[in-house]
Amino acid sequence: KKESNFIDIIIIIMALRLAATRTFLTSTRRPLLNPADFGHRIVYRFSSTNVDATLSPGEKVIAPPMVYIAGEEMTHYASTLCVDQWIKPFFDTSGWEYYDLSCKARDESDDQVLKDAVAAGAKIGAIFKEPTITPSALQVEEMGLSKAFGSPNGAMRKGWNGITISRDTIHIDGIELGYKKPVFFERHAVGGEYGAGWDQVGAGTLLTTYLPDEGTPSIVDKRILTDDNNVVVVYHNPYDNVKPLAHLFFQRCLDANITPYVVTKKTVFKWQEGFWATMKEIFDNEYKEKFEKAGLLERCGGDLTHLISDAATMQLIRWTDGGFGMAAHNYDGDMLTDQIAQVHRSPGFITSNLVGKADDGRLIKEFEASHGTVSDLWHAHLNGEETSLNPLGLVEAMIGAMQHAAALQVEANPDDTDAAVVQAKVMNFTETLRRAMHNTFRYGQGTRDMSGPEGFTTEQFIDKVEWRLKRYLAAQLDDEAPPPVLGEPKRKDEDVDYKAIEALFKKYDENGDGMIDMDEFANALIKMGYAPMKEIKEKDRWNK
Repeated sequence: KKESNFIDIIIIIMALRLAATRTFLTSTRRPLLNPADFGHRIVYRFSSTNVDATLSPGEKVIAPPMVYIAGEEMTHYASTLCVDQWIKPFFDTSGWEYYDLSCKARDESDDQVLKDAVAAGAKIGAIFKEPTITPSALQVEEMGLSKAFGSPNGAMRKGWNGITISRDTIHIDGIELGYKKPVFFERHAVGGEYGAGWDQVGAGTLLTTYLPDEGTPSIVDKRILTDDNNVVVVYHNPYDNVKPLAHLFFQRCLDANITPYVVTKKTVFKWQEGFWATMKEIFDNEYKEKFEKAGLLERCGGDLTHLISDAATMQLIRWTDGGFGMAAHNYDGDMLTDQIAQVHRSPGFITSNLVGKADDGRLIKEFEASHGTVSDLWHAHLNGEETSLNPLGLVEAMIGAMQHAAALQVEANPDDTDAAVVQAKVMNFTETLRRAMHNTFRYGQGTRDMSGPEGFTTEQFIDKVEWRLKRYLAAQLDDEAPPPVLGEPKRKDEDVDYKAIEALFKKYDENGDGMIDMDEFANALIKMGYAPMKEIKEKDRWNK
C-alpha cells in the first residue's frame, strides 16, 4: 500500500506540472544555480583591494606548488581524465611535483619513490594522493614484484608528523545520501595496532621493559606464557599530538555548527583515559563557552560527552540527522568511519584528509578519496566494457589540495598581491567545479550509482562536468550575460498513462476548478500518509 501511495504522490507531482500555467505552490527548494554567482565577475577582497577571480582558458593561472601522488587502476585513469579536462585548461600545473606510487614504480626504485614523495610532501605541505595498492602475496606473484611492499600510509603519517585523519561526509544540495547534515570524524593518525611489533612464540616469560633516555629502566608488563603457541603484540600511542588534534577537532565542529563527542573504550582499556582527559581539558578551558553560546551542547546534556566505542557504533546508525562530530583513537576511528561511509551511501561520499605539522608550524595536509582503486571497474575497462566510476571523492580531494596549496602560498607571502590573486582564482575555480559537478548529479546526469542503469559512463560524466564547468566560468567573464538557467530535463514519456494521471488529478482536485490548491494538496498528502510531521525539539530528539 505504501508503494502504491508513493506512486500516487509521484503522479500528483506530474499532474501539478500539467497545471503549471497556474501558480498555486511556491517551491522552497534552492535553485540549481545561484544567480548572484553568475553574470558578473567574481571578486574577492584582499586587504583594501578587490581581486578579480575570473578565469579564462586562454590565460592559464600558474597553480601553486603541491605534490601529486599517482596510484593505479581505475581511480588513476579517472583522476587523469579529470585533471586533463577540468584543471589543465585553466591552470599551468608545471609547479606540481609528481610521484608514481604504483606497485611497479615502487618495485623498480626499491621504494625510493615513496621516500622522495614523503620528503616532498613535508617540504611543500599540500598533497593530493590517488588510491594505491598494497599488494597481497598473490598480487606480488601476478605483478612480478620482488617483494610485498607495505602500505605507504604509515610512512606518510610518520614523515608528515601526522596528527589526525579527518573524515567527513560529502553532501550535495537536493540529494539525500544518508546523513542529512554533516558528520565529522577525527581519527588519531599515529600509534595503536597499525605500528605494532609482534612475534609468534612458545611457552616462557614475556617481559616488556621501558628504557628511558635518562633515568632508571622499568618493567611495563610481565606475564607467564603457558601455551605452546602464542602471538605477542607490542604497540604504543604517542599522545603529544592529542592537544593539536583537539584544537583542530573542536574548531572544525564550531565552524560547522555541529556537536562534538569523544569516543574511547576507556572503561576496559584504562590506558585510553589520557586521550579523553586531554580532550576534555582543552574543551573546558578553551571551547566550552563558545559551544554553549552557539547552542551546540543542548543535545548532549550541556557538556562534552564521552561515548564508549560500542555505544558510538549504535548512535552512528540512529543519528541519521547528522550534525555531530566524533574523535577517537586510530583503530576505533578506522572502524567507525567505515560505518559512517555505509550509512552515508558508500566510501565514495566520505573525505579522507591527513593533517600533520611541519617543523616550522605549517599545517601539512594530504587529501585522498577514502575508497580504493576500484579493481573490478578497471578490469572491465581493460576488457573494453563500459564503466561508470563516480569521481566525487577524488575530486573533493583535488579541490582540498588545490585550496590548501593556495593558502600556503599566501601564508608564505602575506604582502604579495599576486599570491592573493592566484588564491582567489583557485577558490573561484574549485568552488565552481564543485557546483558544476553537484549540479550534474542533481540534473539527473550522474554516474550509475546515482542515476541508475541509464546513468552516464565514466567518460560521459567527466565530459558533461567539463561542459558545465566551462559554461559557468565563461558566464563570469561577461558582465552583460544573463544567469545560466537549467531547464527541465527531457524524460521518456511514451509509456506514461496520461488518462490515469488525469483521473488522479481529478480525484484530488476536490472542488473541480482545474487546479490543486494548498488545502487540497495537504489533504492528499494526509490521506496517503506522506504529510510531513512536526519536528521534535532538538534536545528531545537527541535524548531519544
